[in-house]
Amino acid sequence: MTEEDLPAAPPRPESVGKRRFGGTHKQIRGALTFYRICAYLTGILLLALVVEMILKYGFDLELFAGGTTFDGADNTLGLHPPDSVLGGVNLSLLVLIVHGWMYVVYLVGCFRLWALMRWSGWTLLAMAGGGVVPFLSFYTEHKIAQRTHQELAEHPEGVRRY
Repeated sequence: MTEEDLPAAPPRPESVGKRRFGGTHKQIRGALTFYRICAYLTGILLLALVVEMILKYGFDLELFAGGTTFDGADNTLGLHPPDSVLGGVNLSLLVLIVHGWMYVVYLVGCFRLWALMRWSGWTLLAMAGGGVVPFLSFYTEHKIAQRTHQELAEHPEGVRRY
């Protein structure tokens, strides 16, 4: 069989639009919901972290639950200088750990939404910065949700069907 014997190639399908997404409506909506929840939790924990840092470095106080102070008094919940409570739980340290792990989960949510929406790398950096600057996560979450809804409405043909 030679090239002349082959039938003509079928015409190229028409373009469905400039914008293409990496997932279905359901996947993008799920990623957006996960991102929004993570953004709010990260923002709240970041504010708690800022308060904790001000107390720790500005006033030399940490939040403890339980234990006994050096003067023998039982501590249920209170602000005390470091190493002044015996046996209790240092809640200030807990805020640090929980915020750190929540930020990692937040980055996963950022990446997931970013990959499905096929945005630029600068958008991912802006999203990631939302978990580092106090109050920025709330603003970033609002703008990203707004942009996601707008792009999905403007380009419904760019969403995968399945």
